[in-house]
Amino acid sequence: MSGRKETVLDLAKFVDKGVQVKLTGGRQVTGTLKGYDQLLNLVLDGALESVRDHDDPLKTTDQTRRLGLIVCRGTAVMLVSPTDGTEEIANPFNQPEAV
Repeated sequence: MSGRKETVLDLAKFVDKGVQVKLTGGRQVTGTLKGYDQLLNLVLDGALESVRDHDDPLKTTDQTRRLGLIVCRGTAVMLVSPTDGTEEIANPFNQPEAV
């Protein structure tokens, strides 16, 4: 086994493309991936943070906050997904309330 560390993710295919990043603590950021390293530190350009609901911090609102060029520390990254080809759908497990 070589002494070289490699990440589990192959992020090279997402460079210069839009990605959505979920971070520990519930923060969610969308931007263009400009770079990364073996520790999963990410550089995003044109980053927008989805503002969370004040009443329920687990939910995000339609409001965004422009952050610009940012570095997401690898230890805080939980999920990286492309923005192209993804869309938000209604939760199929939510039961309608009985009247």
